[in-house]
Amino acid sequence: MARPLVSDELWELIEPLIPQVKRRYRYPGRRRLDDRKVLTGILFVLQTGVPWEYLPQELGCGSGMTCWRRLHEWQQVGVWQRLHELLLARLNEADRIDWSRAAIDSSHVRAFGGAPRPARARSTAPEAAPSTT
Repeated sequence: MARPLVSDELWELIEPLIPQVKRRYRYPGRRRLDDRKVLTGILFVLQTGVPWEYLPQELGCGSGMTCWRRLHEWQQVGVWQRLHELLLARLNEADRIDWSRAAIDSSHVRAFGGAPRPARARSTAPEAAPSTT
């Protein structure tokens, strides 16, 4: 039997980070699919590169659209950022990160001030253009 994409150990880390969504009292609609099953579908798509709409129904993790919506929802509430920080902290505690090889760019750290702005380029036209206003 193949090993599951979401192990019990991984699920114990991720489950507390996922917000619990209350079911509406009036017009409750269809029940939400289990978060662990949806996470399995998300990881399957990300690992295999298969398009969302071709996610196999045999996996039991809902449609590709369901998994994509949940991925987007979790991104909006910061689940992936918190998971990233948690995993980095755990790896750092276990001394499994070589910080001498780490790189930082502006997508992670804000660059205050930045480079000086260049001077405005001088016009090469013989005379100024007439105003259109």
